[in-house]
Amino acid sequence: MSAITAARPSWVTYGLVILATLAVLMLSGTVSSGSDDAWYAALNKSALNPPDITFAIVWPILFLLMAVGAIMVRSAAGSFQAAAPALGLFFSQLIANLGWSFAFFGFQEPLLALLFLITLWVMIIAMISAFRRWSRRTAWLQAPYLVWVTFAGYLNTFIVLAN
Repeated sequence: MSAITAARPSWVTYGLVILATLAVLMLSGTVSSGSDDAWYAALNKSALNPPDITFAIVWPILFLLMAVGAIMVRSAAGSFQAAAPALGLFFSQLIANLGWSFAFFGFQEPLLALLFLITLWVMIIAMISAFRRWSRRTAWLQAPYLVWVTFAGYLNTFIVLAN
């Protein structure tokens, strides 16, 4: 397969990245009703727990940065095949991210959610490393995501220990 043929279907990869990212964002939103959820509202939470609106602002930005990074990786790699390890981590961490939402809000199991979060954190580190192979910029775009998930880990751990 020539480089031209391998590069041609980039729009398919871009579409998959965008659709998968939007699907996870929307599905997570369907189970994450925040303080409107009586179960969540009744939990003992950290004094550092931000207001619900913060999550509604931060998550879409993080998902945008994730998608842009994945698209940049695909573009830099020249083909889906070359970018497959990095994009595989990208799609896998999306699944873990969704798993956290369902475990925490859907099943109301903070400990199970924490296990998803730990897995997600490790996957983000691996994704950053894989993205870095293609460009430092793509790796740095994921730094806010790692910081936020680290903070979410603190909040989740607090809920596990305080409830």
